[in-house]
Amino acid sequence: MTQMTLKQQLESGEIVVAPGIYDMISALMADRMGFNALYMTGYGTVASHLGLPDAGLATYTEMVSRVATMAKMTSTPIIADGDTGYGGLLNVQHTVRGYESAGAAAIQLEDQEFPKKCGHTPGRRVIPIEDMVKKIQVACEARTSDEFLIIARTDARTELGLEEALKRAQAYADAGADVLFVESPENEEEMAEIGKRLNKPLVANMVPGGRTPLLAADKLQSLGFSLAIHPAAGFLATAQALEKSYRDIRDNGDVTDWSLMYSFTEFNKIIGFEEVWEFEKRHIS
Repeated sequence: MTQMTLKQQLESGEIVVAPGIYDMISALMADRMGFNALYMTGYGTVASHLGLPDAGLATYTEMVSRVATMAKMTSTPIIADGDTGYGGLLNVQHTVRGYESAGAAAIQLEDQEFPKKCGHTPGRRVIPIEDMVKKIQVACEARTSDEFLIIARTDARTELGLEEALKRAQAYADAGADVLFVESPENEEEMAEIGKRLNKPLVANMVPGGRTPLLAADKLQSLGFSLAIHPAAGFLATAQALEKSYRDIRDNGDVTDWSLMYSFTEFNKIIGFEEVWEFEKRHIS
């Protein structure tokens, strides 16, 4: 059976749950888990690749290369964070074309001022609504296939309130965005209002310790959301495991808690060593 595109999945009426991927280990692990989509988190990718905060420091070139590598090595549709489009309208055109060519199934563009910040941190400011409308129009015009989805995110809720965020999201829908993302609603009532007022597939961003309540997929679907992303789940879990493992080695001179360890045999399978060994059997005496 042919795998549905992300667009088809969102049209099916069943909520799509996408874990965050941020490097090739997380991408390969998530790809084999049976998810319908993966979410390439900007926060996690910048942290993993550069060791820096998600504050507009990564370039288009750095990020599109991550998209291309992840898409090449996985079979699950990837939703890729495109920040603000990395500049003005010409940059947005270039970014959309680049992400689509790299193999992403969707690009997320946001209405923050440059340099942007993580959507669950303070001090975010947004550009004029008219400027973002133009960005969405350019993004839709730039893609070569309407199967490549444009996700329009507004960060207006935190500083300007929910009504402004809803106004912006509707304007971005009218400009052609396929999916709407009202970042950081602060309670279930606001989430329900978003679901009631906007007639497009909607993104819910589930960040542990963030501004938005953490809700199960069925609850999010009942509130009107079509896509639940969990951008931080992978790198927060990894950081916790690394800290415990490295502390164990530091304090005890050895690994004493093997419950923290993934199977080396299984890890070899994930990264393709079985194919290497089979190749060597066939070609190397």
